[in-house]
Amino acid sequence: MTGDTSHIHSGLVATARRAYGASLKLGISKGADRSRAVQKMAEALKQSFDDILEANTLDLEASREMAVPELIVDWLKLTPERLQAAVEILQRLSELSDPLRRIRNADYQLADSQTYCQLMPLGTIALVYEAFPELGAIAAGLCIKTGNSLILKGGGEASHSNAAIAKVLQIALEESGMPSGCLERIEIEEGSLTQELITQDQYINLVIPYGRPSLVQQVVRQSTAPVLKSAMGNCYLYWSLSGSIEMMRWTILDSHASEPDPVNAIEKVLIHRTTNPSSLVTLWNSLQEKGFQIRGDIALVEAFPQLQLAKDSEWSQSYLNKTVAFKVVDNLEAAISWINRYSSGHADCIVTESYQESRHFALRVNSASTYINASPRFCRNPARGESIFLGMSNQKGHRRGLISPESLTTVKHIVQGNSRF
Repeated sequence: MTGDTSHIHSGLVATARRAYGASLKLGISKGADRSRAVQKMAEALKQSFDDILEANTLDLEASREMAVPELIVDWLKLTPERLQAAVEILQRLSELSDPLRRIRNADYQLADSQTYCQLMPLGTIALVYEAFPELGAIAAGLCIKTGNSLILKGGGEASHSNAAIAKVLQIALEESGMPSGCLERIEIEEGSLTQELITQDQYINLVIPYGRPSLVQQVVRQSTAPVLKSAMGNCYLYWSLSGSIEMMRWTILDSHASEPDPVNAIEKVLIHRTTNPSSLVTLWNSLQEKGFQIRGDIALVEAFPQLQLAKDSEWSQSYLNKTVAFKVVDNLEAAISWINRYSSGHADCIVTESYQESRHFALRVNSASTYINASPRFCRNPARGESIFLGMSNQKGHRRGLISPESLTTVKHIVQGNSRF
């Protein structure tokens, strides 16, 4: 290890150690204090739009010079509306009840004692993400609310934006009396530091990767700390013979309306072999009018030469743009089998008027969430319910489905004896 790399390594370890130390203090802090800190973060972010947008302009200019993919540039580009959405998420987080130390019954009981469970913080969380500058602010709010420290490791394409946002939040947390080190940022954007960070399992309790599938898989392969995988795109929809074309059109379009990231976008559609060809053409034309590209399997391309052929590898990959591939299947069972093999496994759908088909689909599709005649559109700050969501996870370990404040907690069993022995 050279002098420079040794210095970088020691600095990263020191950062992780600071965050770990802060998490011990944060975990025993009062819920009201943490809520006030999150509210202070929201206010500070709102007052810093101009500085953050100016920093974001520098990132955009550099990204275009470096020929960064257009998808990443779209994710990177901040607007006052995107920043305001982040502010509203932080404000709502501050108003939610304290997720910690909630009492739950425990199945495990001993004689002459009582056992109960409490939700507790995980400790130190690392967010490894590309583009999406405001995601760091949202993750920081979730972590502070749940009593966890956070280490941010963003991509080089968003270095100025990430630095501006982190600075604003760190000042707000300091003024709120939160422990020093509860929000850290890895300032050197070299990709090699990602592995250095996610192998600090003596200090880091959870790693959350967010971005393209290649980034997520890299973190999963390299991390020695537990990983909460996020998933994006490659969601499937089965169009039953009884399903209406109007519901199909709305479901696909609405699933892509999530901004800036198409977390639950429907990118693959399975159709019954006897689906009316004119209905297909009508649906395709309607989607193309909205800027979508349509692809098909071999059977559809032979019947409709105007379609572009979807490669075999595409059925298990995310497009992350306005592209939808259609495939013919023999029946519902074949559709379920295909989805379970090739879908990302976090949000899959069916459009049908058959109750029996809907129950069969919901039971047998191996997905974190199944949608029946409903759009899977993802929203971090939904109008209904009492939670905020960072993303979606398709793994069965740790937590599955929506990544909520509770996803950043763990359970402690407490056994209270009656002093008899």
